[in-house]
Amino acid sequence: MQTTVATVRSSKKKGTLQLPVFRVLRKKHRYELTRDYSGKKPLFIAILNGAFMFAADVFKAIAFEAEICFIKLASYKGTHSTGHVITAIGLDANVQGRHVIILEDIVDTGKTLHTFLPQIQNQGPASLKICALLHKAEAMQFALIVDYVGFTIPNRFVVGYGLDYDGLGRNLPEIYQLAASSAANDDMQ
Repeated sequence: MQTTVATVRSSKKKGTLQLPVFRVLRKKHRYELTRDYSGKKPLFIAILNGAFMFAADVFKAIAFEAEICFIKLASYKGTHSTGHVITAIGLDANVQGRHVIILEDIVDTGKTLHTFLPQIQNQGPASLKICALLHKAEAMQFALIVDYVGFTIPNRFVVGYGLDYDGLGRNLPEIYQLAASSAANDDMQ
């Protein structure tokens, strides 16, 4: 079941995408995750670096027993995917027989999860679901089901709330669309 909570709202500030992240976490995700996982003690796997803020807020919002661990996967340089997924920090938890929820900051082409999910599936989890803060449905290149979606956004590069541009912008409390001049400069490199 795919759940889309909201779409991007324009802001008066140029380039700002005002997404009510905390409202979504408190209401929609908490309800759905509680309904689906209460009493099952799921394992959340957060994908670093981008999902660290989202993962922390999701984990604070749930009201049932669960565990969380982190892995680090990377596929971006600047505003473009390199096409290669690098595992910098691997999974150190046993997922066999566990209900697993992947926490991802953004699903755009789907390459990262397309590469990573078979590694988890081969370990025999009881179930495997994807929970993403952002989903760029029009950018998808791989067949994936994103089970819990915070926001569906246009195919534009965004930063803030854990998402970055070459390592910068993760600390921004809101989500912003990268200015066209920054993306154009990145295209010239």
